Amino acid sequence: MELFPDYEDNQAEPPPPLADRLRPTGFDAYLGQEHLIGVGKPLRQLIEKGSSMSFILWGPPGSGKTTLARIVAQLTDSWFREISAVNAGVSDIRNIIFQARKVWTGKKMRSILFIDEIHRFNKAQQDAVLPYVENGTLRLIGSTTENPSLEVIPALRSRCQVFRLNYLSEENIRSLLDRALQDEVLGFGKENISFQEEALDRIVTHANGDARRALNILEAGAAFYREAEGRTEAVGKDVVEGIIQEAAVLYEKGGSEHYDHASAFQKSLRGSDPDAAIYWLAKMIAGGEDPRFIARRLVVTAAEDVGLADPKALELAVAAAQAADKLGFPEARIPLAQAVIYVARAPKDNTAIVAVDAALNDILNKGRSYPVPDHLKDAHYKDAKKYGYGVDYKYPHDYPGGTVEQEYLPEELKGKTYLPKKTDK
Repeated sequence: MELFPDYEDNQAEPPPPLADRLRPTGFDAYLGQEHLIGVGKPLRQLIEKGSSMSFILWGPPGSGKTTLARIVAQLTDSWFREISAVNAGVSDIRNIIFQARKVWTGKKMRSILFIDEIHRFNKAQQDAVLPYVENGTLRLIGSTTENPSLEVIPALRSRCQVFRLNYLSEENIRSLLDRALQDEVLGFGKENISFQEEALDRIVTHANGDARRALNILEAGAAFYREAEGRTEAVGKDVVEGIIQEAAVLYEKGGSEHYDHASAFQKSLRGSDPDAAIYWLAKMIAGGEDPRFIARRLVVTAAEDVGLADPKALELAVAAAQAADKLGFPEARIPLAQAVIYVARAPKDNTAIVAVDAALNDILNKGRSYPVPDHLKDAHYKDAKKYGYGVDYKYPHDYPGGTVEQEYLPEELKGKTYLPKKTDK
């Protein structure tokens, strides 16, 4: 079973990165995801009871998806093959299927195919895996940073349990750093490399729950320590800052993060929390989001949630969108922030969207699509009155106050109201 690189037995090869060396081989050393692999929790029970169910691990980078897949293979004594959807294709899958059949025939050993970043497989590639998962030739474990409901085909998803992994806590990341510094076989224990507390704290905050990122920075800091001539003191925060250079942003504008952040942005505006709205605006800007996308969300919120309570909000949002389109970043951040604060602080009224959606529901879903009553039809042509069009129409300006009792809805909808009734608060 070729689960892990055999670097211990082949010193001619350079050792793999620290993050790979420190991968735990069992649950005892696995950090985080207690909601899944804690004693008695669902995924752990699935593994310990020897279930052959396929599943998808959905979570952020560095949360332990690959490590968990490898632990499963080891604990279930399975033949294990790992591919990345970035560079693998249907031919690779077919080759693994062929080998899996031989392994079962010769050794009666079950096979696990781990597909990293399975969301990058197109429909045809996912379809290629489906029959072999269904007939038991393979047990599939997929990992993805994207929402499987959006990125994995329904047929494959229905045959897999989805488990959601979370970012690691700061305590988890700190424990991992301490382990790396103390481990004399896989880490830096024999070298007595030390880091100042402030430096380790900075690594923890920068990692943002990503174990791989934290260990990569630690490894770079250790390399700096080795190369610094005559250096005896611990690696300081300044060294770590130099390695980091600029804070990482947990944002992928091409995936589900894109929509999750936009959702948080709009909900903060709707909830009248300008501080949260500004934060999510800044997060999208830092992540390289298109200013026009941000502006569209802002304009929609001004119309949908502020609406008639303050019509000026829509004017300001539209002006900010036009300014952002002309300026681009970084200058566009200023008019966008101005409009975001205004929209968040403005009173809220969703009458417009409630009313129009209610009417659309009647027309599109309830079949209430009726013709225009004759008295409301266009009468600006010669033969209109011959057909009875506009004959009984009452011109409001001919009546006191400019209003007249007259039915404007189709007969079938007489008395229908679409605007929500206001209640006294």
